[in-house]
Amino acid sequence: MAGNGTSKPAAPAPAPAAAPPKVFDKPWRNTPWGGRDQLLEDLKAYVPRNPGIEHVRILLSGPIGAGKSSFINSINNVFQNKMTMKAQVDSAMADKSFTTTYTTHKIENRKTGSYYPFVFNDVMGFEKPNGKGVHEDDLKKALTGHVKEGHKFNPSHSLTEGDLGYNKSPSPSDRAHCLVNLIPADKIALMDDEVIKKMRAIRLVASDLGIPQVVILTRVDIACPLVKENLRNMYLSKYIKEMMEKCSIKLGVPVNCIFPVRNYHEEIELDEDMDVLLFRALKQMVDFGDDFLKEMEQS
Repeated sequence: MAGNGTSKPAAPAPAPAAAPPKVFDKPWRNTPWGGRDQLLEDLKAYVPRNPGIEHVRILLSGPIGAGKSSFINSINNVFQNKMTMKAQVDSAMADKSFTTTYTTHKIENRKTGSYYPFVFNDVMGFEKPNGKGVHEDDLKKALTGHVKEGHKFNPSHSLTEGDLGYNKSPSPSDRAHCLVNLIPADKIALMDDEVIKKMRAIRLVASDLGIPQVVILTRVDIACPLVKENLRNMYLSKYIKEMMEKCSIKLGVPVNCIFPVRNYHEEIELDEDMDVLLFRALKQMVDFGDDFLKEMEQS
């Protein structure tokens, strides 16, 4: 009461509203956790349906730091059953592409000494400002097989027909049979508009050529603590689903062609759950590429 020097205690503040759950009640995409060995055997048994082409050529592109070379190494790790360094990487070069030469990376069959019928080509990353990173026209030429093995990319000068690195008469095996864009999940919102514009332009060229496309979402463990804690939370995480949907909108690729993975980068032993995600992504690339090979045979 007033006049006695006392005041009525303030009513307790209402409890804050509970934050919406960050996870789905159940995984929104089925994943064969525990099925690593079967996925591996399926990939090892793959034979191109087009007898005139020796392998599916998978062309990797994306912004710098997306993990293109690390993805190649990760795939090689699981086929060799050990840690490898097939494609050179440099963790210190965060703002500059480490890959400068057009190189075909093959996966060795350790039992036979031959190679599996799918190969990877890693190109310079997209960089800003203009004049740095892979030239848009060079990536278009790589799609059609006009870039020779060992060609060193020049960001300021597109490959022309008179250059030594220009392949005048590419064979069907020289062409790209699947285009894969790698996007870092923790940097999707920060991606430069010019880089996105370049990636969409390349995607449209690939579409005109009938080349199938896949998107790989990397650095998922950095983007989402829930996934870092346990990879099996991948398709329970609402954040990862949101990033995949953003990626779909930015690039125009449907969500069912987007695969989140965790590349090997700090591990010294293989991890079965990491391998399952990598194999699921690779199988989609090989399946899409094989469909394209069959279409080439029929055309």
